[in-house]
Amino acid sequence: MLQTTLQTTARPRALAAWLFAVAGLIVLMVVVGGVTRLTESGLSITEWKPVSGIIPPLTDAQWQAEFANYKRIPEYAAFNQGMTLAGFKAIFFWEYLRRLLGRLIGLAFLLPLIWFAVKRQIPNGYIPRLVVLFLLGGMQGAIGWWMVMSGLSVRTDVSHIRLAIHLLMALFLLSAIVWTALDLRGERMAKLTPLGLGVVAMLFVQLMFGALVAGLNAGLVTDQWPLMNGHFFPGTSQAGESFVFALFNDPAIVHFVHRWWAWVVVAGLIVLARAVRGIDRRASVAIHTAFGLQILLGIATVMSGVNIVLAGLHQLTGALLLIATVWGAHTLGRRA
Repeated sequence: MLQTTLQTTARPRALAAWLFAVAGLIVLMVVVGGVTRLTESGLSITEWKPVSGIIPPLTDAQWQAEFANYKRIPEYAAFNQGMTLAGFKAIFFWEYLRRLLGRLIGLAFLLPLIWFAVKRQIPNGYIPRLVVLFLLGGMQGAIGWWMVMSGLSVRTDVSHIRLAIHLLMALFLLSAIVWTALDLRGERMAKLTPLGLGVVAMLFVQLMFGALVAGLNAGLVTDQWPLMNGHFFPGTSQAGESFVFALFNDPAIVHFVHRWWAWVVVAGLIVLARAVRGIDRRASVAIHTAFGLQILLGIATVMSGVNIVLAGLHQLTGALLLIATVWGAHTLGRRA
């Protein structure tokens, strides 16, 4: 990556503060998306209206129309027959909030970007990167609808593969925005080192399996730790299928990989934290604190039978752990 000194006439600190605010909204979006999944609310809105969809149903007739749309999909027939309108409003709330936050994040990125560009306060070399980030955000909205579509016709739930792609794209955007904000706070762009890249990649594998756990409801396979229903390695429910298929589709196998790959990630995080301790002790402390808390929350979530509060905190801490890891990788990259 080219190392570009920031212009003295630009406002890199203000830009960094704006990007950190957008990153905070994305973290909130990850948590709301997790709660939407945990409450089985993701299919309550069966149409994608990017503009007019910002206004929720306001009259009884509009609510009845939305409820009628929901009654046509397989999820309602399989699990929610007899649901009252009040029950529908409860699940509608979380999906509506998730979509509203998506629109808010888009505006929170676009409007300040235009303002800073018009005022010529963006340092050289950053406008293309910021535009690409905005376009990727728009793509994320399309991926979200692609995910929802998978559960509207044949399936009674969204595709866990599409859910994982949707979450990983959100977390990639979060990482890129935080990295860019950290670049703007420093004197020059940091370089992504092999150690930083390796640890971030390891963490993304863990986050992918976490998304698959959510999509497959694999957290409910067992409420034991470290064993799974009395065994270290669980049996597969995908008899006759290949190991690769089971690795991404069998709830027990996915759960097993998610709980034990975590320790490989922890080893990498410790190495990264030790490497940055002499450069910025705050980043080192943030990494240690985040992964320690995340491990405890993950175990507690399993042993509680996926308590919604603990599960939500687990997803929140996962996003914060990613931010801490990006911070550490960036700190290492500044020295490089």
